[in-house]
Amino acid sequence: MLGGMIAHSADGSTLNEVGDGSFAYLQGDGSWGWSNAGLVTSRGDAMLVDTLYDLNLTRRMLDAMRRCTPAADNIGTVINTHANGDHCWGNQLVAGAEIVASRRAAAEMREVSPALMKTLVSASRLALGLGGRIRRGADFLGRFGVPRASSFGAAAQFVVDKFGVFDFEGIEMTLPTTTFDGRLTLRVGDKDVHLVEVGPAHTSGDAIVHVPSDRIVFSGDILFIGSHPIVWNGPVSNWIRACDRILDLDVDVVVPGHGPLTDKAGVRRVREYWEYLLAETRDRFDAGLSAEEAARDIAFEAFSGWLDRERVAVNVDTIFRELSGDQSKRDPLAMLARMARFGSAT
Repeated sequence: MLGGMIAHSADGSTLNEVGDGSFAYLQGDGSWGWSNAGLVTSRGDAMLVDTLYDLNLTRRMLDAMRRCTPAADNIGTVINTHANGDHCWGNQLVAGAEIVASRRAAAEMREVSPALMKTLVSASRLALGLGGRIRRGADFLGRFGVPRASSFGAAAQFVVDKFGVFDFEGIEMTLPTTTFDGRLTLRVGDKDVHLVEVGPAHTSGDAIVHVPSDRIVFSGDILFIGSHPIVWNGPVSNWIRACDRILDLDVDVVVPGHGPLTDKAGVRRVREYWEYLLAETRDRFDAGLSAEEAARDIAFEAFSGWLDRERVAVNVDTIFRELSGDQSKRDPLAMLARMARFGSAT
């Protein structure tokens, strides 16, 4: 077994020892918002790799870590592997530490706020409470040139189902205090920790965290294990290269951004996914299909057990944009609506 479990919570989260003083905190099945984090300790010092989606989850994680090792009371550095809220919205609970992220990730953190997410979930619940009336009204507005209204009507159930379980109340956006480009080496006790920027891929500023002495790497959302990954930014070719960079490392354990612990076999599997999807999507692009038609047409027997298949809709759309040279900014609400439609049709 990869890593030894040393603590288990009623909510399904586990704390696993993955090295000599290094730990992985894993949450459930790793679906939407249920991200992983890590703790690297040495000589009484500690570095936290990512915080969680809300304050309650982050407190629970920090409490588990403190029960496990006294070093968790002395977190001097926090690494945010990228800008998505489920990897940084708990930062305020370790605000006294140095918070480090790539420069691109730090800039992207400003684009979606916890307050906006709270409003989106609340509005979606209200829409569902009003039933078909608001959806019919949104569709009507969409036909008359108000596309975000139509997107909201389609996305409401999806938003509540995927994000309604999280509590976005009281979150104060706590941004990195230190940023870097390319590479940065930090030290925890007598351990070197290498931060390597591999984005843009999943987001614009993805980074991995390599602890050579423990032969582990925290991949952030370059790896989703057991579920379809999602490429918000791309290009996909960059994501494939990011997998190659992990495969080049001398590591035994890989802590993914979502899902169970893995090793290089898990990295190769994610790489295979992107190679397959890129080739299949290119064929359908060349055949003149639309992005939505292509997403519905691609078979996934080799990945049939993976969760969150609705993400294929965004992944194919991203590849279509790459192939067509479309660099316009996408509407996140429209992408949520597209996934909701795709999920209901598959």
